[in-house]
Amino acid sequence: MKAPRVILIAGLAVAMDSGPVGEPNNPDFGFPAPGTYALPPLRPAADGVVLTSEERATTLHRVFSGKIVILSFIYTQCSDARGCPLASAVLAQVGRRVDEDAALSPRVRFISLSFDPAHDTPAVMREYGMRFAPEGADWQFLTVASEAALQPILNGYRQTRQKAYDTNGTFTGTYSHLLRLFLIDERRVIRNIYSADFLDPTLLVHDIITLARQGCRRSQSARLR
Repeated sequence: MKAPRVILIAGLAVAMDSGPVGEPNNPDFGFPAPGTYALPPLRPAADGVVLTSEERATTLHRVFSGKIVILSFIYTQCSDARGCPLASAVLAQVGRRVDEDAALSPRVRFISLSFDPAHDTPAVMREYGMRFAPEGADWQFLTVASEAALQPILNGYRQTRQKAYDTNGTFTGTYSHLLRLFLIDERRVIRNIYSADFLDPTLLVHDIITLARQGCRRSQSARLR
C-alpha cells in the first residue's frame, strides 16, 4: 500500500492519496486518520517574558512545560467573527475532545497570548478565560507587561498586527491582524500553523494525536537503546 505523501498548504498538513478532499470547516471533511501522516518540523518556537492570569512573570517556554501546545495570539476586544472569537471557540471544542482522552489530556496545553497589553491585563485575561475554557482543559491565558516585551515574541512567531485609527488619528482599540494558531511539539518546535480558512477542530485533534504518537515512539526507541 502506498504511504501517504504529506504536504503543507497554507498552514494545513494534508495526506495525499488518503481519501476524498472536502471543504475546510466542514465536519465531514476527509481528514486523514491520526498517525497516518507526518508533521514536518517548521522552526523552533520562540520564547519571551509573559504574565500569567495570576500576575506571575514567567516565560513562554516555561509555560510550555514539555507539553504539546496550541498557541494562539488574540486580543479580548476583537469583534471579528473570523478572528479571535473563532480561535477561542475552536480551541474550546478541541479542549473538550482532548479532555475525553485520559491518556492524551495530560500531554496537551492550550495557550492564548494577548497582543494588546494596554487593555488585556492579567485580570482581563482571567475573565476572558472563564468565558471560553471548558472545565478540565489545560488552558493558559497570558499577556505581557509592555509593548517592549511583546514585540520580540511577535517577531519570533512572525505574527503581525496593526493598530486601527479613526479619521482623527485616534486609536480605535482594534487591531488588524492575521489569525494564526501554532501547533508546537514537546521539544518546542512548531509543527503546523493554522489560519482561519483551515481552523477545524477535527484537524487540530488529529494533529495533536499524531504528535503524541510520534512522541511515544521516540520515548520507546530511547528506552531500547
